[in-house]
Parts: sequence; C-alpha cells; structure tokens
Amino acid sequence: MTTSPTTIPAAEALALHDLLSPSDRGISSRNLAKAAGGSLTLFAFGAGEKLAEHTTPFEALVLVLEGSLTLVVGGVRVDAGPGTIVRLPAQVPHAVEAPAAARMLLVTLRDQ
Repeated sequence: MTTSPTTIPAAEALALHDLLSPSDRGISSRNLAKAAGGSLTLFAFGAGEKLAEHTTPFEALVLVLEGSLTLVVGGVRVDAGPGTIVRLPAQVPHAVEAPAAARMLLVTLRDQ
C-alpha cells in the first residue's frame, strides 16, 4: 500500500476524485486529517484488491465514493456501492474487497 502526503491544506475546496486515484494493482491511501479523536483516510483500490481480515481497537465508518466494495464485518457479508456507509465496530473482525476499482473514505473514531 502506498501513501501520499499526510493532511490536506486548510481553507481550500478539494475534489476527492483528484486526491488519490486507483492504480491497476494495489491499494493506495492518503491521510486527509488526523487528531487524537480519530482520522479521515482516503483509499483507492485496484480491481480485485483486498484488505485481509483484521480487527482494530476503535470504531470506524467506511463511506464508499466510487465503485463497489464487499466487506465482511463479524462474519456478515455487506455489499456496498457509491453513496453508502458501513459501520465497523471496535474489536470486530472485518475485511474489505474491491471487485473493481473503487475509492472509499475511512473515518476512525477513537475515545480520547
């Protein structure tokens, strides 16, 4: 997975589409904002790419921007398309797969 510069500039309207593009292969990410209470990260998946099942100590929200994603959250399959949101509870195993090129925003919510 490749990453870009850490945060976006203040007081500037930016097109999410232009901040990170899917590649033919692999997963790219760009941290758009980070604070003690959480972060906002843009991901771009190449077709067929996936994040293996894992857990995190904090709650997260996946917002699908383009393409479609198949998530497995606590053993439940969720097919998510553009404009949908999926909650990932803390300590619950989850995985993500992109059948075709896709972009998503990941919002993490951490207790302070």
